[in-house]
Amino acid sequence: MKRAIYLFMSTFVFFSCSSQEQVTNKEVVENYSNIVYANYQDVHTHAIALRKVIISFLENPTESGFAKSKEAWILARKSYGQSEAFRFYGGPIDGENGPEGQINAWPLDEAYIDYVAAENTNVNIINSPEKFPEITTAFIASMNEKGSETNVSSGYHAIEFLLWGQDLSDGPGAGQRTYLDYIEGEKGSAKNADRRKKYLLETVNLLIKDLNSVMAAWEPNQQNYRAKFVANPDQSIEKIVSGLGKLSKGELAGERMFVAYDLRSKEDEHSCFSDNTHNDIVANAKGIENVFLGKYQSFTVENNISGPSIFDVLKQKDQVLADELKKTIATGIAESKKIEAPFDQQIKEESGRAQIAKTIGLFRKQGDLLAATASKFGFQFDPEAI
Repeated sequence: MKRAIYLFMSTFVFFSCSSQEQVTNKEVVENYSNIVYANYQDVHTHAIALRKVIISFLENPTESGFAKSKEAWILARKSYGQSEAFRFYGGPIDGENGPEGQINAWPLDEAYIDYVAAENTNVNIINSPEKFPEITTAFIASMNEKGSETNVSSGYHAIEFLLWGQDLSDGPGAGQRTYLDYIEGEKGSAKNADRRKKYLLETVNLLIKDLNSVMAAWEPNQQNYRAKFVANPDQSIEKIVSGLGKLSKGELAGERMFVAYDLRSKEDEHSCFSDNTHNDIVANAKGIENVFLGKYQSFTVENNISGPSIFDVLKQKDQVLADELKKTIATGIAESKKIEAPFDQQIKEESGRAQIAKTIGLFRKQGDLLAATASKFGFQFDPEAI
């Protein structure tokens, strides 16, 4: 009898302690919102820094100033790439009226914005002053994807093209635009340097405006999207998990990697002008891990976050699935870091293609595992439907 009582009490204590440690959907959603806001703060800060460097360059165009502008763009992509884990569920960034198309649309038809090799320089926006006399943020926004999805006039990749120019090399090497393109009448420069300067500056201004609107939607203690998101934790968990799954399989493994890999096409890689695609892939993969584990390592120390996560709730439902997904995500990041630069050369070489294919497989697997996770939360989604 004493032994039976002891076992009963031990069991009672075990379950009592376990219940106290249960992580709730609401706690996960609140921590997720903190991560989103901190990440977008970094994204916005990096965009402001990019504008500062570009303004300095435009006021006095030099080769070193041009190089610094490119460095600032690459840094800005690191934080933005992680933030793409907050997409694919109709949130502030890519909902019906979201600015994602103005922020990160690609692929981009270079001839829509500026001169390109073997093309008439008078058929694009910058080199058509009679047709497009004033270049403003509103004008650039109005021209984005006008007439075609590849008629991209704004965002990170428009800025990338204006800094690097076309990548015309068959071998390693990014675009070779010269800083002289920003000096009117300079020997060796392209025409309409002043319009090009104006276009670059206004595109950065538009980017900051759009990023600010997204960041404001996630600001705490406001009557905004975040307030509604936190108030509906079960619905929001569905958005979080499906967003991660769609980014993993449909977007990252599919559109951003497999298309270029399958076609061996540099025109279909994400950051084709700067050869920054390999870093974009790692940043996206890291963003997925941030959300799944409920952690964010900020670019500014005071914004570091760690709290209740999808992983915590999932392991309460299925420890084996939770551990497998955690391991798959970590392995995907590790393997993505092994993809050497530049990506457009790796899709041609046997060893590079093998590494890319291996990484694609891992991202597809984690997308499927996230779909399996969804079933544990009582809903379904297609990870390839982006």
